[in-house]
Amino acid sequence: MNELLILGIIVAIVLLFFNREWIKNRFFPDKQRNYTIDDKFNSDKRDREKEIDRLLSKMGKNGINDLSAKDRKRLDELSKM
Repeated sequence: MNELLILGIIVAIVLLFFNREWIKNRFFPDKQRNYTIDDKFNSDKRDREKEIDRLLSKMGKNGINDLSAKDRKRLDELSKM
């Protein structure tokens, strides 16, 4: 009886090993795979808008002078996209 149990466990481990890609794709799908080009574009656009909003919120009473040179350059890059 113990031999059958051990053999069953070994067979189960071997089957899991050879089917690990299927199991991974079935239970943990790649979220990026189902994106269309439009989804990717919209996601990138939202990220740019969030960064622009963050930079604009840094600007206080003094306007653009409150931003560092690096932030000004990044805001300029983002506004050209």
